[in-house]
Parts: sequence; structure tokens; C-alpha cells
Amino acid sequence: MASPMSQKLEEKLVCCICLELFRVPVTLPCGHNFCKRCISDHWDKQKQAAAGTDASCTCPECRRGFERCPELKKNVTLHSVVELARDTEERGSAAGRCEVAPAELCRQHGRPLELYCEDERRCICCICTVRDCQRHRRVLFEEERAKKQTFLKESLEKAQEESERIEQAMKELELQTESIKDCSELKGGIQSKFTHLKKALEDFQCQTVTRIEQEQRVALEHVDKNWNLCKDRLDILGQHMERVQSLLACPDHRSFLQEFPLLPPLESPEVLVPVEFDVAAVIKPISEILTSISRLLLEDLPACVAPKAPNPAGQGPVHPQELVVKAVDPLPKCQLRAELLKDHRNLTFDPETANKYLELSKGARKAKHSPGTVPGQGQGPRFEPWQVLCTQSYGPGHHYWEVKISSHSVILGVTYRGLPQEQQQGHSFNIGLDGGSWGLQVREDCYVAWHKGHAQKIRGQLYKNLGVSLDYGKGLLSFYGLGERTKLIHSFHSVFTEPLYPVFWLCEGRVVTLC
Repeated sequence: MASPMSQKLEEKLVCCICLELFRVPVTLPCGHNFCKRCISDHWDKQKQAAAGTDASCTCPECRRGFERCPELKKNVTLHSVVELARDTEERGSAAGRCEVAPAELCRQHGRPLELYCEDERRCICCICTVRDCQRHRRVLFEEERAKKQTFLKESLEKAQEESERIEQAMKELELQTESIKDCSELKGGIQSKFTHLKKALEDFQCQTVTRIEQEQRVALEHVDKNWNLCKDRLDILGQHMERVQSLLACPDHRSFLQEFPLLPPLESPEVLVPVEFDVAAVIKPISEILTSISRLLLEDLPACVAPKAPNPAGQGPVHPQELVVKAVDPLPKCQLRAELLKDHRNLTFDPETANKYLELSKGARKAKHSPGTVPGQGQGPRFEPWQVLCTQSYGPGHHYWEVKISSHSVILGVTYRGLPQEQQQGHSFNIGLDGGSWGLQVREDCYVAWHKGHAQKIRGQLYKNLGVSLDYGKGLLSFYGLGERTKLIHSFHSVFTEPLYPVFWLCEGRVVTLC
């Protein structure tokens, strides 16, 4: 392979007209060298092109003109150097033909491949360098290989990293497969739970029925005994009344006085046996065990089989929509709302519980958060947060009420009577922070369901008219948005054990109206 120095030297010995090594090199007055035949032919063509005019000869390299064509004399020194270079090239070609493999020769010129052309992305020989790639970026094989090796190493590292990620993902898929296949253990656990539950219910049923029969039998025996005592007493009283009436009817005073001491005194009646058959006492343990069973089904089962809130009939699932507060007044007719209104309840605020900043209307059906304290609104145990209870409470059965809010930053919910009056640390309200209250917070961009201190965000259209449905027996508390269609916002499932009071929290400047 020719060295870079010899390659550059060879490039200087090439005629710029024929792109071959000089053949009889001549030097023009401007200093540039050409083959004698090449420069002569070039000038002849110039003369023919400029026929009939005074044309001058020019140098093809620098375009310098000459009035008369210079005399062309052979440059002896340059000719010797060219011949030396030609001999060296021929020896190299002969040696290459003997020693170089065909893959190492240029397919176009048969010369050894010596450089790499970055522009054409191929290996080139010395002739390619002069003819095709003279102005291209050319580098040694070693340099180009170093670049390519760096690229391949980076590609290899990326492939290894991706391979490791795929292997890890496959391991996770295998674990998921095993976890899914282990569902049989889950099914067995559920079946076992319900088997034990069924057996416990059957045993409890037998015990309860036997107990009721025993208490019923004892109560009936006591009732029968008391009935007999009452009958005997009635007979005694009848006999006593007959003798008294006979004595009162006696006309003779002497006989009356003689018979009077013989009249036996009326003795005190025997005490009746108390009859104890309290239906409430019999029902209470049944209610407790059924409540425990409901809690077991609602809380102890895995989350994947826990019951979900049913969609209202004909309403379909609730999809997130653009968060726009929309007030519809009057509200249009809706079949779902018509069904809910069958159990409508009229509410009034309890002034004894209202926070000192909450101003209630005359009929206690509107609450407004005032900038200052409200005087003379009762002396009961008020809430420290901006909250107020309703006077009414609800137990077994289905109940429904509606409210209208002026804007967001309002909470509506239900609670047991024991909701703390004090401010909870880190919160401006206490609705839904314990196990005895449930609340729906209306924010500017969403709803938040609160229970036991857990918050669940709910995306959806914001409403100014809201409905609350309480099915106490089923343990279902639902909140609805009232617009062109009645839409379910959120439902709580729980086991209610005490009467529930509607409760509200109002931020500054907000107004809540009971409909």
C-alpha cells in the first residue's frame, strides 16, 4: 500500500487535462505543467472555437492569457520524476497482482484498495483518488474502522440492555401467569368461607328457633297460669257478690246483724306471674349477627369480588366530561329522578349545631356563610368547622332529598349524631374523616368522596343541583347530579347501625338551599 506521502506526490504528477501521469511534460510561462499533446490540443480547440477573431492562448489552470502561444519545451527534470513514479507504480501493480487477493483490488481499475472515501462510503484505489474522489473526504482504513467499531459497540450495548429488559418483562409475565393460575386457592378460600358461613347460619337458625319456641312455651304457660288465677279469682268474687247482695236484701235487722259476722272477708288476690316475651330482645341478636355477616361480605372479601355500585337504570356508566358548573332551573323531568322523588324528605337545618358564621333563613331551609358571626342563633353545641346538621334523622327505609348550592367548595353528606364538634387538625371540616360519617366534597375541578379519612377523586361534570339517596337497609348512600339527565356521581357501601343526619360544610360566601 502506498504511503500518504507518495500518494500526494503522485497527485502532483497528474495532468489536469487527461488526469493521467504526465507524458512529455511541458511548463508554461505561468508555471503550470501539462502533457505536451494535451495543451497543444487544448489550444487548437480554442483557435477553432474563436475562428475569425484574434484569439490568445490561455492556461487551463489559472486562465492567464498569452498573446502568442508559448514555445513548448520538454521539462526534463519533471519528465524524469514522472518516469520514476511510473516505474514504481508498475512494479507495485505487478507485485499486487501476485500478492494481493482479488477482494483487495479495485473492481474498476484493478489497483490495490488503499483509502476509504467517506462521501461514497467505499474503499478506493489511487486512481479512484485522482479521477473520482479528488475532492472527497478520504481517510485511512484504520481510522474508519475505529469509527465503525465505536458504533458497533454502542449498538451492542443497546441490544444487550434491551435484551435484559425483555427477559425481565418475561419473568414478570411468568409471575403474573402463576398468580392468575393460583386463583384456585382464592376460589377455595371463598368456597370455604361461604361453607362455614352457611353452617353458622344454619346453627344460628336452629338455636334462634329453639330459643323462640322455648320462650314462647314458657310465656304461654305463664299466660295460662295467670288466666286460671284470674278465673278462680273471678269465681270467688262472684260468690262474694252474691252473699253480699243477699245480705243487703235481708229486711230483718236482727238477722242482718247475725249474718254479717258470718260473711267471710275478701282476701287479697294472688300476684300474677310476670310474662316475659320481648320481641325486640329476640330480634336484637338476629340483627347483630346479620350486621356482622353484611360487614363480612362487604369488607373481608378480596377487592376483586367486592360489590360495586350499580348503574342507575338506563343511565349507563358515568364518563368524565368537561368540568363546567351547569345550573338547570327548572329541572327537566327524568324517569330516575321521578322514582327517587317518591321517597323525598323535607329537611330543615338545626340552628343549635350551626357554626357561628352560618346564617340560617327564617324557615331554616337556607344556610349562608356570612363574613361575620351571626348573633342569637341558639346556645347548643355548635360546630367549630363551618358545618351544620339537619334536625331530621333517618333509619331503616329509603330516603331522598335535594339541595342547591351557589358554587363549589361545599360538602354534603350524612353522619351519626356523634360527629365531633371540634376542628380536626389539618382539615377545615370533619365530615368523612371518621368511620361514622360520609361526605361528597364539590371542588372547582372535581368531586372528592370522603370516608374514614380516605379521599377518592371523581372526575365529571359539576352540578349546582344535587340529590342524595339513602337506602339504609342495603347500606347504600348515593349522590346524584341533577341536570338534563340525572347522573350518578358516587355511591358508598357500608353497614349503618345508627340513625343518620344530613350534614353540610360551606366555604366563605357559599349558600346551600334545601329543596
